[in-house]
Amino acid sequence: MPIAAKSRKSTAVHEDFDAAPLASFADARAGVWLCHGDCLATLDRIIERHPHGVFDAIFADPPYFLSNGGTTCKSGRRTKVDKGAWDESRGAEGNHEFNRAWLSRCQRVLRPDGTLWISGTQHVIHSVGFALQQLGFKMLNTITWEKPNPPPNLSCRYFTLSTETILWAAKSERSRHTFNYAAMREANGGKQMKSVWRMKAPPGAEKTHGRHPTQKPLELIERCLLASTNPGDLVLDPFLGSGTTGVVAARHGRKFVGIEMNPSYLDTARKRVLDEINKTGFRFSKP
Repeated sequence: MPIAAKSRKSTAVHEDFDAAPLASFADARAGVWLCHGDCLATLDRIIERHPHGVFDAIFADPPYFLSNGGTTCKSGRRTKVDKGAWDESRGAEGNHEFNRAWLSRCQRVLRPDGTLWISGTQHVIHSVGFALQQLGFKMLNTITWEKPNPPPNLSCRYFTLSTETILWAAKSERSRHTFNYAAMREANGGKQMKSVWRMKAPPGAEKTHGRHPTQKPLELIERCLLASTNPGDLVLDPFLGSGTTGVVAARHGRKFVGIEMNPSYLDTARKRVLDEINKTGFRFSKP
């Protein structure tokens, strides 16, 4: 069920943060910075400015390395799964090296008590989980996102893939992570929320400004951020895509930085986030 928005009063703990020099789109009063570029290089520049960490939470939807010439079913028709060069497999070792590279940088830009959410399918999530262990993250939960309306398996040689995995981890074993238990229990009808979440894929209404092949539903990211952050916290998405994480952050009074290398997807994200800012009219400081 949808989770109600929290109070939008800023905690004002990030007044020293300014990504404007890195951002292609910035609205400091709304607390939004969208950066065009490679996530590794951009994260390195953030580390230079904030060597002790600056983000309270990160939501990452990294490449699944699925673009291998295969096919799937979309709207009842067979279609290629190739999404672009960014999603092509580099081989098991190359894929894992990339996952370690971006995860190590995310660990450095997190505050000591910050947490990281990563979504993925079987093609990438085991490498991500191993990298988290290698880097010394503290594993908090393994969420199973169950899709009630998955595309059918056209080969009829496997079980229909109807789930994705979301890993939730804290920066280190010493982290005292945020978990808004009461809000999650209230959203679940007064019962403890379990780690299996049944949610549909993004509806057409969430794709009016453009489409992304791995777009996540607002409801999914909303639950992650409302569980692990507070109003005024600073959130990062290093693989911004169509900007869903930014929309959720703007809707619930969280400051946000997104990184995206594809200019078309970045433009879609900018339009979506601007729409949300205009709807809420929320600002962290007066003009």
